[in-house]
Amino acid sequence: MKRLFFGALVCALLSAAAWAALKDGDTAPDFTLPAAVGGKSFVFKLSEALKKGPVVVYFYPKSFTRICTEEAYAFAESAENFAAAGAKLIGVSADTIETQIEFSSKECRDKFPVAADPNLVAIRAYDAVRAKPGPNGATIADRISYVVAPDGKIIYAYRDPEARKHIENTLATVRHWREEHKN
Repeated sequence: MKRLFFGALVCALLSAAAWAALKDGDTAPDFTLPAAVGGKSFVFKLSEALKKGPVVVYFYPKSFTRICTEEAYAFAESAENFAAAGAKLIGVSADTIETQIEFSSKECRDKFPVAADPNLVAIRAYDAVRAKPGPNGATIADRISYVVAPDGKIIYAYRDPEARKHIENTLATVRHWREEHKN
C-alpha cells in the first residue's frame, strides 16, 4: 500500500512538472556560484553537492520580497526533513552575493544556502528566466524548483508563482527517491 501511495504521489507531482522547461531525465546543467549560508560566503558547485545525495535547486525572483521570503521560511522549516532524506538545498536568484549573505541569515534562518547569480548563468541554463522583467526592468529568475539525483539527472521539475507547493512537492520527491534507493 505504501508503494502504491508513493507511486500515485509521484505521478501527481510529475504531471505538474510539465510546466518546467527542463524535464525529468534531462541532465542538470552543472554550475558554480558564490553562495552564502549563515551569513558566510562560500563557493557552491552542484557536481560536488551531488556526491553526497540529491540536491533541490530552487530558483526564485528576488530576495527580501514577500513570496520569496515566505518560501525561504518554509524551506528553512523543512530543512531538517530534507537533510533526513539525504538531500541538500540551494536557492538561486539574480541577487548579489552581498544580498545573499544577509538573506541567508535573516530569511533562510542559517538553515540552507542561497546562491548569487547576477549574470544569470544558472538561471539561463535551467531555463528559469522570468518572462516578465522584475523591478526596474531587470531580468530575474522565475519560481521553479528542480530535484537533481546524484547521477546528475533531473527527477522532478515544478514551476509555480506561488511558493507553498515547491517545498511539499520537492520533499515528497526526495523522500520517494530515497525510498527507491535504499541500500
